[in-house]
This record gives sequence, C-alpha cells and structure tokens, in this order.
Amino acid sequence: MNYRMIAYSVGRILVAVAATMLAPLGLSLLYGESIALAYVIPIVISVLIGLCVSAKAPKNKSLYGRDGMFIVAIGWIVISIIGCLPFYISGQIPSFVDSFFETVSGFTTTGSSILTNVEALDKSLLFWRSFTHWLGGMGVLAFAMAIFSSKDTRTTHMMRAEMPGPVVGKLASRWQFSLRILYGIYIALTVIEFVLLLFGGMPVFDSLLHTFGTAGTGGFGIKNSSVAYYNSAYIDYVIGIFMMLFGLNFNVYFLIIARKFSQIKSNDEVKWYIGMMIGAAVIIALNIMPMYHGFGRAFRYSFFQVSSIMTTTGYSTADFVRWPMLSQIILVLLMVVGACAGSTSGGMKVTRFIILMKTATHSIKKAVSPRSVFSVKVDGKTVEKNIVNGVLGYFVVYMLFAAVSILLISFDNKDFTTTVTAVIATMNNIGPGLGLVGPTGSFADFSALSKIVMSIGMLVGRLEFYPILILFSPYAWKRT
Repeated sequence: MNYRMIAYSVGRILVAVAATMLAPLGLSLLYGESIALAYVIPIVISVLIGLCVSAKAPKNKSLYGRDGMFIVAIGWIVISIIGCLPFYISGQIPSFVDSFFETVSGFTTTGSSILTNVEALDKSLLFWRSFTHWLGGMGVLAFAMAIFSSKDTRTTHMMRAEMPGPVVGKLASRWQFSLRILYGIYIALTVIEFVLLLFGGMPVFDSLLHTFGTAGTGGFGIKNSSVAYYNSAYIDYVIGIFMMLFGLNFNVYFLIIARKFSQIKSNDEVKWYIGMMIGAAVIIALNIMPMYHGFGRAFRYSFFQVSSIMTTTGYSTADFVRWPMLSQIILVLLMVVGACAGSTSGGMKVTRFIILMKTATHSIKKAVSPRSVFSVKVDGKTVEKNIVNGVLGYFVVYMLFAAVSILLISFDNKDFTTTVTAVIATMNNIGPGLGLVGPTGSFADFSALSKIVMSIGMLVGRLEFYPILILFSPYAWKRT
C-alpha cells in the first residue's frame, strides 16, 4: 500500500476543500456578519496541513484499488471534520458532535438535522450548509483529484470507491473526460432549476440554496417548515421534478446528448424508477385524497413527497407522519430502495433492487426445476455472477449494519418507529424519518453516542460501506 501517495492525495483534497470555504467567507463579509474567523481558521488549518503533506509529490505515484478506498474513506472523514468547524467556532452549533453530525449530513447529502430553528443561523452558514450538499452530490474527492491528477488510473480507483451504485462506467475513454461530462450535466441542471425557481417568485438566495439541496439530493431546508413555507404549487412541482431528474443515472443524460434513445428505451432501471415513482405517487394520492379534498391537490403533495423520499432528498411540503399508515409504509419502502445508480441519490439503488428481485425469482424457479439454468438479466443482458454476488454481499452488510445501529441507538429509549426510521433515514442518506424524526422533527434529542453512530451510518451509506469498513479493517492495514 502506498501510504505516501495516500497522504499526498488527501493533502491535495484538503487544499481544494479550503478553496470552497472562500465562498461562505465572502458572503459573511458581504452581509457584515461577525463570524469571518469561523471560516478563516479552518481554511488556514486545511491549507497548512494540505501543503505540508502534499508539498512534494512522492516518487512512487502508483495507486491501486485498496489505496483508492483508503483515500476516499480518510478524505470524507477529514473534510467532515474541517467542514464542521465554521458551525462550531461560530458558536451557532455549540456542540462539536452536533456540528460534525450536521456537516456529515451535508456532505453525504442526507439532510438529517439537529437544528430546531434553522432560521436562526447566519446566512453564510446557511449557504455553507447547503453548499456541502452540492459539493457532496457528485463526489467532491473524485472531482478534486480529477483536477489535480494527470494519471487516469488514480482517478479511476477513487471514482469506483466514491460513486454510488453497483457498477461505475466511463462515458468517455478517460475518467477525467467522463468527470467533465458529468459535472457539465450537473452544473447545467443546477442552473436551469435555479432560473425556474426565480421565475416562480422565490428570492435569489433561497433559490440558490434550494437548488443546491435538490441537485445534491440533500434537502437541507432554510426555513423551519422546509419547502412548505412557500405554499406554491409551481415551486413544489419544479423542485419535485428536478429531484426526480437528479435521481436518474447521469449516463441517461449523456445518452440523450448522444441521441442514443434506443439504449434509454431498453434501460430497465429507468423504467422501474419512473414506474415506481409515478405508481407510488398515484396510490398515495388516492389514499390521502380525503385529507386534501380532491385528487389534484393530493397528487401535488404525494408526488413531491415520493420524489423527495425516493431520491433521498428529504424536502417536505407536508407532515407525512399524519398520513394514513399505507402511505407511510410506501414511503418507508421507497426510503430503502432509493433512486438510480450513478445519480446523486442514496439508498440501495433501483439497479440493486432489480437484481435482488430477479435473483429471488430465479431461486424459486430453481427450487421447482433444479436442473434448469437461469440467469439474471438487466437491460436484456446477462448480469455477471460477480456483480450478482456483489449485490447479495452488499445487502447482507446493509442488513447487519442496520441491525447493529438500531441496537446501539435503542439505548436512547425512543419509540420503535423513531429508532428504526432514524437509522434508515441516515444510513440511506434520506433526511427525515417517521415519529420524532419526521419532517417537522429533528435529531437533536438523541445522545452523543447515537449521533456518532448515525454519522458513521451516513458515511457508510454514502460510500456504500466498503471504503469505511476497509479503513477500519486490521487486515487491510497489514497487507502490503
């Protein structure tokens, strides 16, 4: 393992993160806030540490799969620690654990919050809080290394470790070109949503921050009542549709640009994703229709909430804890499934869900006809056995980690619904759960231990377990 190159890479990432803090620093000065030092201190710390470990490039610049895992895991933990300092130093989130929880929730695009009055934060902190969503959405580490690294192999291992989904494929012959395409699409969609929100009468600052939260599918609200504050059908549908768009595999947009529409039509993940979202929205709308006195208004709220939950964004326009049990159960199931692989969303991913469902179906067929040969197919192509095994392994690790987290958090003696959905909401990078952590609640009342457990859950959920698990594996450290 190339320890020197790992340290060098993390150092470069620290410098990049320090640069991103210049934006909220500038805003704090613009608005005449008294918390400029809350940004200056972490910027200085990041730059000093970053330059110390990356001032001289190591002679051996080789990076392998395990090295990429280490860089991603260490990098995400370090940027979360550095990123939480503005909240902590400013005193507006006086607990370091709470500041860390909030920042991890931001970078992992979870949206769970310990704040009970978000509107009390200074504007620059609100900006930084939402900006972490936008940075974390596409993977800040791979983006930083794509800028700094001239070797495609270095970017490759980090892209595979950081990008969500069972398979990460290139859009172009080189990863750096692929990243440029991805971020070009990401920025274009961000700008379009921002402009549309402005047309809807939302203030510039609010439009920008809600766009950050939608693009990263993070969902940090800047009002205590989230998007419900604006009470606008236009805004609900704009944000709802863009949450849905950011939950799509970004390869789909590349195919649209390349006019390869036949590949989109044969894409099972897209069909399942859109079908599940529209189907769930219609069923919930019918279920809650008596509460909203008509299907049209009920569909407005159901579509927004389904889009928000399935894409793991976490914005809310209604207190869905008060909806009928059928609607709540559907939302919990969508929390687990999540959106598409290769998107900015969390959750298990639709592709994995498809593979698990087809594997289960074939297992039943195999039990009936033991001599028959069945293969799992997605998009009309046979899925390689190692990918199927990887999905099954992921599901086992997912269930074990969820069980251990629920047991640890149960020491806080919260009710069953709150405890279970708090773990699901954080581990799947969703934001709100049910019970005390519903859309009108917060995670403030959990103990420091529970917040640390859920912070780890957000990290492993965003990085899909293996980078963090490998980082804490003695076997991985011992191997040369």
